[in-house]
Amino acid sequence: MEKRKEIIENLIKSYWMEIETVINYISNSINLDGVRAEEIKKSLALDVTEEIGHAQSLAKRIKELGGLVPGSADLKPVQSFLQTKEDTTDVVSVIEGVITAEDGAIKQYNKIIKLCDGLDYVTQDLCIRLLGMEESHRIEFVGFLKEYK
Repeated sequence: MEKRKEIIENLIKSYWMEIETVINYISNSINLDGVRAEEIKKSLALDVTEEIGHAQSLAKRIKELGGLVPGSADLKPVQSFLQTKEDTTDVVSVIEGVITAEDGAIKQYNKIIKLCDGLDYVTQDLCIRLLGMEESHRIEFVGFLKEYK
């Protein structure tokens, strides 16, 4: 029972990470300016839908395990690295922020996968699938960063 509570708490943490990422991807996909920003804006806009799907999958699993999916009043933003910049042409900081967000998601999903090992294969499978998608996002933005540096 204690382990299930810990799994739910970590799923909720992942849920908030996905929700906050959606908010920041939307703002950056709209606010970035310049010719060089177009590909990044398009990629972020496409990723919004996928990240919402991640949050919905996590929310469903939280409920299935007996937890409650929190409402917006419980959001405690932590992604200072992905906030909208005054310089809307600073594409590199957005790319680096996305990589940092993906690194955080990867770390969190790996934590849940280990927590679930031998106990909760359904949650483990969900997090393995989400981990693969986050790793793909990360690789894409690492590639973008190579062009800018």
